[in-house]
Parts: sequence; structure tokens; C-alpha cells
Amino acid sequence: MNLHTQYVALQTILLKETLRFLRIWIQTILPPAMTTALYFIIFGKLIGSQLGPVDGLSYTQYIAPGLIMMAVITNAYSNVVSSFFSAKFQRHIEEMLVSPLPDAIIVLGFVGGGVARGLAVGIVVAAVSMFFADLHWQHPLVTLAVIVLTSVLFALAGLINGIFAKSFDDISIIPTFVLTPLIYLGGIFYSIKMLPPFWQDVSLLNPILYMIDAFRFGILGVSNIDVRVAFAIILLFVVALFGYSLWLLRRGTGIRN
Repeated sequence: MNLHTQYVALQTILLKETLRFLRIWIQTILPPAMTTALYFIIFGKLIGSQLGPVDGLSYTQYIAPGLIMMAVITNAYSNVVSSFFSAKFQRHIEEMLVSPLPDAIIVLGFVGGGVARGLAVGIVVAAVSMFFADLHWQHPLVTLAVIVLTSVLFALAGLINGIFAKSFDDISIIPTFVLTPLIYLGGIFYSIKMLPPFWQDVSLLNPILYMIDAFRFGILGVSNIDVRVAFAIILLFVVALFGYSLWLLRRGTGIRN
């Protein structure tokens, strides 16, 4: 298969995956915006008004980047896991795998759809956040790089979940029992400096902490972790999950058996 044909195939998968969530934007784009507004009203205004500054910022400002990143992570992940499992369930993923299409194009196509949804939701949620908090956008390139890489990472994680899932229940186990706790313990609503030393060290084992912290640095210019370390960890996970996804597809894991 020549490069032009591969490009057309990738473009086709990306278009299909993007239209898939845009057609039902009331279910995919609107709910995160409403949820974020509720978080700002409850945590930012009602509870945050009773709290002092966090790292020199108002509480509403401090939680805004974390809320944006939370929406990006959950939507990039859920888009790919549901789409890939549906492809398995409807048996049309097998047609893609037996075609001359390289496995890397299949991975990039599904992941691209997850990234598109993650970024679309991120833009909408950021717009909502600006109604409640004064966001400075201190380092735009850092902000963009973090949000794109994080979308890629969790789109890959969603693909892996979709590969292993054997039922619709299986695609909700990881988000419920792994992803959600890691997100809420990733420094969205608090600074790790507020924790005792032991729990600060434990928090550093949470990879989502590095993404949220780097994203907060990009927007507000404050960080508890070296941004270079955060980028290194994000890139390491992206490379590892991409390689693992390709390996699983080539073995036919979750599809042939």
C-alpha cells in the first residue's frame, strides 16, 4: 500500500471518528461544559469563597486548568474505548485488520478521533471556565503541547481498554475504578504542597498529576513540579502505550480469541 493510499485511509478513519461524536454533540460536547459550570459554582464560588489563595491564586483560578484537563482526559479516553469496542462488537474491525492497511494507520485513526473530541471538549470547557476565572494563558505553546499529548495518551489508553474489553461492562470498569480516582487525586482541587510530606511523595506516583500541573503552568505560570520532568513522563507514556497498542493489534488480542 503506497503512501497516498495510506493517507486516504487515515483521513477516512479520522473523518468517521470525528463525525461520530459531532453528530451527537448534545451527548458528547455539551455535558462536559455543563458539568464544569457546576464545579465552578459549587467548588469555585461556594466553597472557594471560604478558602484563601492557593499558590498565590484565587481558588477558582487554581482549579480551572484541572477542570479543563479532566474533561479532555475523560472524553479522549471514552471516545476511543467506545468506538473501538463498537467496531469489535459489530465485527467490522476485522475487515480493517485483514486489509493491507498498516496497524499503525488503524491506531492513528482511532486515536486521532479521540484527540479531536478531547480538544473540542477542551476548547468548549475553557470558554466556560473564562466566565468564572481569570485565565492568563502565560505559556500558550506549553498549554497546547500538554493538552495534545495528554489527549493522545488517554486516547491510546482507551484503545487498549477497547482491545481487551469483552463486554460493554468492561469499558466502564477502568474509567470508574482507575481513571476517576487518579484524576481526582491528581491535584485538580488542591496543591500537593498542602499535603503532608508522605502523601506528597505518594502523589508523585500519579502520572495525571504531572499533566495537570504542566497544564496549570502553561495557563497560570505556577507549578509544583519541573515542567521538563512532566513532559518527559507524558512522552514516555505516549511512546509506551503506542508501541503496546501496535503489538496487541498485530497479535490479534481481543479479536481473534
